[in-house]
Amino acid sequence: MKNKLFYLLIAGLIISCGDDSNTKKKGITVTKPTTPQPKIERPDFNPDSAYLYINQQVDFGPRFPNNEAHGKCAKFLENKLSSIGLNTTTQIGEATTFNNKKIIIKNIIGEYNPEATKRILLFAHWDSRPFADQDTKNMTLPILGANDGASGVGILIEVARQLTITKPNIGVDIIFFDAEDYGQPAGMNSNISETYCLGSQYWAKHMHKKGYTAEYGILLDMVGNSNAYFTQEAISMRYAPQIMKKVWNNGKLLGYSNHYVNQQTAFVGTDDHEYVNTIAGIPSIDIIHYERGSGSFHSTWHTHNDNMDVIDKSTLSAVGEVLLYTIYQEK
Repeated sequence: MKNKLFYLLIAGLIISCGDDSNTKKKGITVTKPTTPQPKIERPDFNPDSAYLYINQQVDFGPRFPNNEAHGKCAKFLENKLSSIGLNTTTQIGEATTFNNKKIIIKNIIGEYNPEATKRILLFAHWDSRPFADQDTKNMTLPILGANDGASGVGILIEVARQLTITKPNIGVDIIFFDAEDYGQPAGMNSNISETYCLGSQYWAKHMHKKGYTAEYGILLDMVGNSNAYFTQEAISMRYAPQIMKKVWNNGKLLGYSNHYVNQQTAFVGTDDHEYVNTIAGIPSIDIIHYERGSGSFHSTWHTHNDNMDVIDKSTLSAVGEVLLYTIYQEK
């Protein structure tokens, strides 16, 4: 018994040494093959189309309630969503501005797959600032709002176009809110509270459909600048941290970690998503540019420099692709 046990032990050592030689030979380590990771399919999103839709809005000129360009652009947006294939309606309302002016607001709403019960809400504001209070010249004149207004709308039009091509089962509602940027100028006191986001406030109190709700909402605001830096802003993290995490993770999966950064910031005083959260009760986040140098908005914010020169197609892709990828992951 002792002799057999001895030979068995020797044989085991030989076998063990033989196995090791299969992975290490003359100082070279042979790495065992690993399971390949599934390839991420990038959604089709045409930044040239999104850029065109932004430019078409800007070509109307400054677009604020009660002016001629505003009316023409509203008709353009209605026709564009309808021609793409969305059920399109315009919610007409009245609001009072910071200076007690009565304005007519137009919230433009497009529905993709209206029969679906599970829905996602995408939104942006389509009006532009009626004055350039952050500029150093011509401060009382209106701005074009290529980035602050038109960029989010242009991306969402292209997203809508792709949805009608790929036809996901989920329902998607796209709303272009009016009068977001008619808030009181910097340094001015007003007797009216909450002077910004008049269109989203109106919609949240007067839903376009009785009992309307959505799984979550995503707001686009100032999403066209080159090297845009999107942080996890405080209002979004307060009401919809899981949605923020989901979208930011999708941004990283698609290779846009230079845009979607895990930094929490508190630079947004208010935006349309606040009223979608607090009044409509739909957990919503804001994808919005954060300027690292100033700790605020982009340097062209509420100035005459907010024109087509600041729009970057690579940023449009970084936002549009992530939106579509997020939608396609929903079941």
